[in-house]
Amino acid sequence: MLLGEYKHNLDIKGRMAVPAKFREELSSGAIVTRGLDNCLFLFAPKSWEALVSKITALPLSQANSRAFSRLMLAGAVDVEIDKQGRILIPDYLRKYANLEKQVIVAGLVSRAEIWNDMRWEEYKKKTEGSSDEIAERLGEMGI
Repeated sequence: MLLGEYKHNLDIKGRMAVPAKFREELSSGAIVTRGLDNCLFLFAPKSWEALVSKITALPLSQANSRAFSRLMLAGAVDVEIDKQGRILIPDYLRKYANLEKQVIVAGLVSRAEIWNDMRWEEYKKKTEGSSDEIAERLGEMGI
């Protein structure tokens, strides 16, 4: 499982150290793609395959299905962890997520998210301030 919140730096080449606790799960490689809320998603191959199966089953006739498919699949890239435990994040993905020097890697069980550190803090503050309302809405959905 990918769990926890970690602060890391990008080097000049766009490489980022993968949290040590994530390396075993990602030892066979990983996939990085555009995520939602202007972050990047990082998947282990098994989790990525499960998501791809769901995305490719969406109806092509629906504009939202096509848009989501393009967002998630067209920008996806296979990455490997080097001997120093780093992955290279391509320039177009760094630009999408506005990644600069410091990034936050947040583990969310089946994926990790890679955030611009300032954007992550803003997002957390906003979400934490609305936690009661969010919990109430999710309670209505049976969670």
